This record gives sequence, structure tokens and C-alpha cells, in this order.
Amino acid sequence: MKIVMIHGQNHKGSTFHIGRLLAKKLNMESTEFFLPRDMNHFCIGCYSCIEDETKCPFWSEKKIILDAMEQADIFIFTSPNYCLAPSGAMKSFLDLMFDYWMVHRPKEWMFSKRAVVISTSAGASNNSAIKVVKNSLFGWGVPFVKSYGIAVQAMNWGMVKDEKKIKIEKDMTKLAKKLSCDKKPRVGIKTRFMFRMMGMMHSAGWDSSPVEKQYWEEKGWISGKRPW
Repeated sequence: MKIVMIHGQNHKGSTFHIGRLLAKKLNMESTEFFLPRDMNHFCIGCYSCIEDETKCPFWSEKKIILDAMEQADIFIFTSPNYCLAPSGAMKSFLDLMFDYWMVHRPKEWMFSKRAVVISTSAGASNNSAIKVVKNSLFGWGVPFVKSYGIAVQAMNWGMVKDEKKIKIEKDMTKLAKKLSCDKKPRVGIKTRFMFRMMGMMHSAGWDSSPVEKQYWEEKGWISGKRPW
């Protein structure tokens, strides 16, 4: 089994270390990407990807990450809490993936993945930062998503108190157990409902482009076939 880690920061702070700790406990082959180092672009709203994903101006970098994600079993997204949101680099990456939402042209392999979103802050709640990433994961069709947020009350990992690190270690052990499973994750009712609604929308031709309806028809999803 394989892991893809996508870090919403270049520096190796508390969020990075917690993600690494989880990956270590999962004991799987890992591939890591750092943002913005490995994807230093903003979506420019050109809509080229709607017609053809390879026409994205940043396709060469995007494809490297996508190929790794397709081969992985588990995604680990890490982002510090920046003003009650994920980092700008993480948000930019998610924006560049918008064409893979169920409302457009989802990747069928997304429906067999597991994911976890990790965020830390000095003291504020991490819920809003985590929610942004989880929304994209749901939109892509990822059926199994866990999250972990914690206020580390420190500026860097070295300043985190020992008792806090002990708690994090225990939490990561529990989270690793939840993620470690050879069985294919079950697609939930909410995703099934959303997929069906999107199928009806595409059947009616309410697409951003006719290419989207053609994509769904070629997959057989409009006529009842499912990617799970």
C-alpha cells in the first residue's frame, strides 16, 4: 500500500511532523509533495481544463501529483491554520483540481481512496481550515475521510511541550488503525446521492461544456454504471 502526502507549506513545522508521524505508523511507501514548491501556481480561471484537462497551463506539474495520487491508497493532507483557513498554497492546489469534482469530470479511482486532513494552530480551532480540504475530498468522491486538528500552542515543533507530543503520538496511533484496512472503503449515502444528482444534471445537459456530458456517457454513469 502507498501514501501520498500533500503538505500545504514548504517549511517542516508542527503540521508536517504530525503528518510524518502518521505516515510512519502506517508503515507504507510514501511520496511527498510540498506546496508551493511542487505546485507554485494559481488557477487563472481559463476553463481550459473543462474541455481537456491536459490543456491546463500547469498540467505538467499537476499530472505528476495526480499520477502519484492515483497509485496511492491513502492521501494525507497537512496544512497549518492560516487565519482560520488552510494555507494559500493548499487552497491554490485545490482550486486547480476543481474539474475533478463530481459536478464536472470526477476520476473514478478517487472513489476507492482513503484520506486524512491534518491541521495545527497556536490556539484557535482548526475546524474551518480542515473543512475546506474535506469539501474538496468529498467533491472528488473520496469515500473515507478522517481529520485531526490540534492547538499546539507553539511556533514550531521544537517548542511543542512533551505532554502535548505524547498526546499526539497516541492520537496518531489510533488514527493509523482506522486508516489501515485492506478492504475497499464503502461509498456512503451522501456521496451516492450526490453522484446520482450529478448524473441527472449531466443527463439533462446542464453542463459547463458538452464535453462533460460526453465524459459521463462514455463512463456509463448516466445509464446507471457506478465508479465504485
